[in-house]
Amino acid sequence: MSIDPSDVRDAAVRAADHPAVERLARTGFLVNGLVHALIAWLALRLAWGSSGESVDQAGALEQLGASPGGALILWAAAVGLAALALVMLISAVGYGADLKDRVKGGAKAIVYAALAFTAARFATGGGSNDDSKESSVDITRTLMELPLGAVIVGAVGVGVVVVGAYHVYKGATRRFRDDLTRDPGPVGTWAGIIGYVAKGIALALVGVLFVVAAAQSDPAEATGLDGGLRALLATPLGPWLLSLVALGLLAFALYCVVRARFARL
Repeated sequence: MSIDPSDVRDAAVRAADHPAVERLARTGFLVNGLVHALIAWLALRLAWGSSGESVDQAGALEQLGASPGGALILWAAAVGLAALALVMLISAVGYGADLKDRVKGGAKAIVYAALAFTAARFATGGGSNDDSKESSVDITRTLMELPLGAVIVGAVGVGVVVVGAYHVYKGATRRFRDDLTRDPGPVGTWAGIIGYVAKGIALALVGVLFVVAAAQSDPAEATGLDGGLRALLATPLGPWLLSLVALGLLAFALYCVVRARFARL
């Protein structure tokens, strides 16, 4: 008995439209906001003297795990993020989606699924705050072992910089409002503007490190978000610049709360 792919897609769409899945997906946006708020807090600590924690998603999830009831919180975070990944995936393969929407939806699904997996790892005690850095370096090393590996790594870096630039553009032009079912009001709008610009800058820093790793043929240079923020700290006025990015990420966390309420799913 053969299975019609369209029937599978229809079933997946119906599952994603279920009210329970929608509520979990909106919880995923809240979790994403909490993660960004913790990254902002870690970045501020790094800017003004404390550098022991990894300033990225892994570091934020470790902070969650260390809180009272941390394992339960992490499991709830993993479920919400997984539901959000499912909704993004369905939006990518659903009827009426053009190529751009498919690519964006698929990329978002991968990001949220990876974050859900990381949260689950921390919930079971299998994660560490060096996970993101090590994963980035390992991926870069694997890519460099391929034919034209340095070119591939450089292209990945340029791609991440382009994504960062798009975030800045999306914030500056207020296009993020297209993701919402209603106007978020002045507070939500400014949180989106500042938040998307800051996140775009952070992503661009990550991309630059990939380009540097490719140029120097050194995978250890691709240290992810933590490495990018530490590189920013090493510049003139580093603590102040890093503090501005941290406050921008905090604004993005606030926007995630708004999106949890008004997201177009």
